[in-house]
Amino acid sequence: MTFALDSLPKDYREIQSEFSSYKLSSRILTPFVKIEAIDGTYQPQLGAFIIKAGKKSFFPAISNHHNWIFDGKTLKPLPHDIADEIKATILNKPNLGFSEVIELYRFGIEGFQLHFDESIFDKANHSSLEMSLGKAITGLNANLYPYQESGIAWMANSLNNYGGLILADEMGLGKTIQIIALILHKGFDNSKPILIACPTTLIANWAREIEKFAPSLTYLVHRGYGRTGFYKDLLRANITITTYDTLVNDLTMFRGIDWGYFICDEAQALKNPESMRRIAAGEISTEFTIPVTGTPMENSLVDLWSLSDLAVPGLLGSKEEFESAFPDNEDSAMQLSHYIDPLILKRQVADVASDLPERSDIDLPIDMDSSSVEEYEKIRQEAEDNYGRAGALVAVSHLSVFCAHPSLRIKDPESQDWEDTVDVSLNTNNNLITQKVELCIDLLKEAKANKKKVLIFSIYNACGPILQKICNENGIKFGYWDYINGSTPQEDRQKIVDKFTNFDEPSVLVLNPKAAGAGLNITAATVVIHFTQNWNPALEMQASARAHRRGQTLPVLVYRLYYKGTVEETMIERSKWKREMGDLAVPLSSRESDDMNNALKISPLGV
Repeated sequence: MTFALDSLPKDYREIQSEFSSYKLSSRILTPFVKIEAIDGTYQPQLGAFIIKAGKKSFFPAISNHHNWIFDGKTLKPLPHDIADEIKATILNKPNLGFSEVIELYRFGIEGFQLHFDESIFDKANHSSLEMSLGKAITGLNANLYPYQESGIAWMANSLNNYGGLILADEMGLGKTIQIIALILHKGFDNSKPILIACPTTLIANWAREIEKFAPSLTYLVHRGYGRTGFYKDLLRANITITTYDTLVNDLTMFRGIDWGYFICDEAQALKNPESMRRIAAGEISTEFTIPVTGTPMENSLVDLWSLSDLAVPGLLGSKEEFESAFPDNEDSAMQLSHYIDPLILKRQVADVASDLPERSDIDLPIDMDSSSVEEYEKIRQEAEDNYGRAGALVAVSHLSVFCAHPSLRIKDPESQDWEDTVDVSLNTNNNLITQKVELCIDLLKEAKANKKKVLIFSIYNACGPILQKICNENGIKFGYWDYINGSTPQEDRQKIVDKFTNFDEPSVLVLNPKAAGAGLNITAATVVIHFTQNWNPALEMQASARAHRRGQTLPVLVYRLYYKGTVEETMIERSKWKREMGDLAVPLSSRESDDMNNALKISPLGV
C-alpha cells in the first residue's frame, strides 16, 4: 500500500497503526534545520543527520511541519512538538533573506541545531570565477574582458540573492563599465530611474563612460547653481548623476523618487555613519544600492558596517549593536569576514588582468642630513609635547609636512582641510634642494632622457612648483608640465589629462592624490613618483593605478621616496601591509593605533 506524501499525518503519533508495513523507531532523533541556497533563495529544511557506514547524511522531513522522517522502511521520529516550535520562529518562513540567514548563523535559535550549506558563505572572489554571462549584453558598446563578464554575472546573481553588494575591485579593473553593463544586463524599470552619486571629480568620467559604452541610456547631471528644483525633472532621463554634497542639499527632492539603482561611487566617502553624506545616502528609496570603492575598509570595522548596511540594510544590526559585537580586533575581523565576504567582490589587477604589462614598485629610502635630522627631532619632540598621544594625528601631520620639504608650513593646523593650507614659508632660509628633491630631480632627468612621461603625486600642492622651479634652473625643461589639485576646476581636469596624453615629448603631470587619485585614466605615463607618502594607504594605491590599468601597454615604474627613520617610513610600512592584505575585504587588523604610536616614536637618530 502506498500513500501520497501530502496525505501523511504530520504527527508520527497519529500514524503508528496506519502504516503497518513501516517500522516506527523508538529512538527520538536530534532535530536539525539545514539552511541551503536554492535558486536564489535560502530555504530552511527540518530533518536529522543519520550516520550509515561511516557517512553522515541529512534526511529531510516531508515538510517543516512534520515531526518525523523516512529512512527506507523505517519512520524515525523527531521530538513530537518540534513542528509547533518551528511555527514560533523565523524558520516558519519558506524562504529567508540573506540578513535573516546571518542572524540565524550569529545567534542561532534555542532548541534547534542549525546546519548551513558551505556555499552560502562562499567568498565573492571565488564564486565569481564560476559565473559567466552566457550571451552578449544588448546595448553595450564594448568588448568585455573575461573577468569583467564574470563580475557582471556575479553582481546580477548577488542582487537576486542578497538584495545588494559592494563592488571593491582594485583600481584599473573597470568598475564603471561593469556597473553600466550590469544595468543593461539586468535591466531596469523606466519608472524607477538610476541615481549615481560620486565626488565632483568623477562627474565627467561617468558622463563620458555612459556616452561611450551605453549610448542608448540617457543621463542628466544634477549639480551646480543651474540645477532643477523639481523632482519630476529628474525623471526625464534614465540616469541622474550627482555629487554627494548635492545629495545632502537636495535630499528632499531625491527622496521623492523611487530609484531602481543607487550607485555610490568612491563610497569610502560614506564610511563615517555619522556624516551628513552617509545619513542622506541611507534615506534614498531604492531597490538596489551598490557602493563602489577600492577600499571598503580604511580605518576601522565601522567603515565596513557603514557600507554593508547601505548595500543590505540591517545585515549586521544597528551601528550600536555592531560596535558592541565587533570591537576593532583581529578576532572580530575574522568573524566579520566570514559574514560579508560573499557580498564584496574585491579582485586585484595581478590576479585577473595577467595581460597587463609589468609594474615595478621601487622604494627609495633616503638618509636625512644632520641638520635636517636635528630639525626633525625638534619638531617631533615639540609635536609630542604639544599634542601628546591624544593629538597624534596632528603631530604626525607636522612631521609629514617637514618630510615633504622643510620650507613648507601649515597655515591653519586647526582646519579640517589643513593639507590644502600648506604652502612655502616666506620667512625661510632653507635651500630648496633637499636630499629628496635631489633624488626626484635625478628620476626626472632619467625619464626625460628616456623620453618617458611622468606622474608626480604629492599631497601638498606647493611641492610641484618647487620641483618645476629647480628643474628649470638646472636646465631640465619639459615641454609640458601641468598640475591637477583641489583648485583645478572639475571640467578642466580631463582636458589637462588629454593634453598630457597627446603631447609628443616627455611630460610631467603633478597630481594631488585627493583630487586626481581616482577616476582618471592616465596610461600615457610610465613613470610614477610618490614624492610624499600618505597616511591612508588607499590613496597611494589608487594613485598608482592611474597609470597601471587597462589600456596600458608598456611597463610601469612606481617610485616611493621616503626618509628613513621618519613618519614616512611608517607610512611605507602601512602601504606594504595594505598590499599584503590582497583580496581580503576585512583586513585582520586596522593597525591604526599601533602605527600612530610608531610614527611618533620612530627617529632618524635610530633611538
